[in-house]
Amino acid sequence: MPQFRAVFDTVAAYKAGQAVVGPDGRSYKLSSNESPEPPLPSVVRAIAEAATQIHRYPDPAALRLVEALSARYGVPADHIALGAGSVTVAQQLFETVGEPGAEVIYAWRSFEAYPLLADLSGVTSVRVPLKDETHDLDAMADAITPNTRMILVCNPNNPTGTVNRAGELKRFLDRVPENILVILDEAYREYVRDEDVPDGLTIYRDRPNVAVLRTFSKAYGLAGLRVGYLIGQEPVAGAVRKAMMPFAINHLAQAAAVASLQAEEELLARVETVVAERARVRDALVAQGWLVPQSEANFVWLRLAGDTPAFAEVCAAAGVAVRPFGNEGARVSIGDREANDAFLAAAAAFRSR
Repeated sequence: MPQFRAVFDTVAAYKAGQAVVGPDGRSYKLSSNESPEPPLPSVVRAIAEAATQIHRYPDPAALRLVEALSARYGVPADHIALGAGSVTVAQQLFETVGEPGAEVIYAWRSFEAYPLLADLSGVTSVRVPLKDETHDLDAMADAITPNTRMILVCNPNNPTGTVNRAGELKRFLDRVPENILVILDEAYREYVRDEDVPDGLTIYRDRPNVAVLRTFSKAYGLAGLRVGYLIGQEPVAGAVRKAMMPFAINHLAQAAAVASLQAEEELLARVETVVAERARVRDALVAQGWLVPQSEANFVWLRLAGDTPAFAEVCAAAGVAVRPFGNEGARVSIGDREANDAFLAAAAAFRSR
């Protein structure tokens, strides 16, 4: 029998959101924070054209995409590192700091991949409980030790949708030693409407130990093609590039991401529809009697404790897939109006049992 690392005896595999089908054949997948809209026609055309060239290896440096991101955000090209989705860029980050004895701090509950990536990279996870459903930045700063190598701040937080604002982030960053890497995971940045939530790209320029993580999977609707990126000063971005697997961003993904940036105004108009639906769904849930934190992402969070499995089952019976987290709560993505109405009806039915 082959021998494997001891961590594989205890590590839990990542669990993606599932789809369900109701008795009437209806199926609404609100479990993976995906865009409810298909790719724009211009993006589909770019993918189709690129498909005629897939007998060739992709550009390993994805130069066209790097140049497009550099122009879009006004940052130097060498401040950009890519990966196959932001979760893979996060994996590359863990590899840059992972060594025996190293510690990585993150809030909990937060993005469910963090513990897996930490375990696989060999670092020690330091989980700091949420406070009022969001990051307790004071407690996270208090958790820093001489062994701390990296701190992850998911803003907006997945799965709660909550945010940390400018003043508290500045106070927190002022407390973090310059030799500790701070990652602002902004996978849902395009959905933020709270003006007091800073854009991480305005922070990293003056703080060499801060970098920003983003993705094309959510607002840009390219979840199936896997494109993520980090923007940080060159020593950080350079280290992350070294950890990138060769040809990680395939040719179709590169073409689609570039085309999406070119169609950004049209894409972000779709985001406004999601933001409006987010407000409608939350207002309806509150009217039903649920406690729902204000979300700045493309999902809402219900703290359900022991009712979580039963709530997910009631939703599934109605053909609505939500994302339950043990006995903690459920995250529900914002879909199109029909899907959202189906979810609201299921939530009302559970409430009135």
